[in-house]
Amino acid sequence: MAMSPENEHPVKAFGWAARDTTGHHLSPFKFSRRATGENDVTFKVLYCGICHSDLHSIKNEWGITSYPIVPGHEIVGVVTEIGTKVTKFKVGNKVGVGCMVGSCHSCANCKDDLENYCPKDDLVLCTAGLIRPELHLGIVGLGGLGHMVVKFAKAMGLKVTVISTSPNKKKEAMDHLGADAFLVSRNTEDMELAMGTIDGIIDTVSAVHALLPLFNLLKINGKLIMVGAPEKPLELLAFPLLMGRKMVGGSCIGGIKETQEMIDFAAKHNIVADIELIPMDYVNTAMERLSKANIKYRFVIDITNSLKPF
Repeated sequence: MAMSPENEHPVKAFGWAARDTTGHHLSPFKFSRRATGENDVTFKVLYCGICHSDLHSIKNEWGITSYPIVPGHEIVGVVTEIGTKVTKFKVGNKVGVGCMVGSCHSCANCKDDLENYCPKDDLVLCTAGLIRPELHLGIVGLGGLGHMVVKFAKAMGLKVTVISTSPNKKKEAMDHLGADAFLVSRNTEDMELAMGTIDGIIDTVSAVHALLPLFNLLKINGKLIMVGAPEKPLELLAFPLLMGRKMVGGSCIGGIKETQEMIDFAAKHNIVADIELIPMDYVNTAMERLSKANIKYRFVIDITNSLKPF
């Protein structure tokens, strides 16, 4: 978070920020941060992904943004300094950094390795979720998050059906990512034929969309897990849940232990994201393309080679 001049921290930093809701435009921005504490790790940012939640944030579509805001929470970097009590990391280590910014390490959730649900610290809103093995998994949306869910699910040996509004994504979903089936959510005939065939659905879509067609795909006791975060309320009807004993839940990233397990699993199975690498000064065009769904999977900013001090 950027600091006002009278409350400045000692370490100077720079990035690209949105200043208000009017322009939705990012521009170079100088700010400050605190010095490295005894339990802190300081790192140089090498790359940063652009998530749909960044778009929501700069537009204040969730109603919680404080301006100016320097977005970005899908970060890869290299450690440049560690605090005196840090033992897990060394200078020169490569690190991945997500959107969780604090936890108390003493509450019940933290002790259960659920630091991401710590009630004692303010955690930023999250975009990703953890999946568990299921017999037949449906994945709604084939964007930056959705395509990774497909890769993880297939590596876990699940039967995977991709559900999308775009019929032109079928070849990519099945031939490139290895999905077992593909449903166009606007094709009522195909959706009706698939009713009651899926054990669980992970919904990665961050735009407003209908949930009823998804409930109809679930078997008895089926679960719909929301990991996308639309800016407006979604319609939730009681009867499809009652009559089919179906459940709706949400998932907000994972704790440190689970996240490490995910990284280890990805390394073991050679799971990597499909990206479009862009320079820093392309970020506003990327945001505009993202708002129009004009991106195959994920934009990643090449911070090292394109963000220069000013």
